[in-house]
Amino acid sequence: MGLGRAPERDEGQRDDAKRLVREALSLGEDDAVTISEITCADPDCPVLETIILVMRAGEPTRAHKLHGGLDGLTPEAVRDALARDGR
Repeated sequence: MGLGRAPERDEGQRDDAKRLVREALSLGEDDAVTISEITCADPDCPVLETIILVMRAGEPTRAHKLHGGLDGLTPEAVRDALARDGR
């Protein structure tokens, strides 16, 4: 067991989440966003997490973590995670 990728979700959910992140951070065409779900066997972490990586041109990559999977992601949860993890 251990860290691993969760089963693939509907790409539409992933695209919607990417749009939310791009809008919330006013990202440009040269900036990139990736969104992954991972499972964790550690009892101190949730069973499923969503990891958002924001790669702004010329800046270090920033990781934002949300408890739960893409299917439960809301605009409010995305904005909270981006604010909490320091835009």
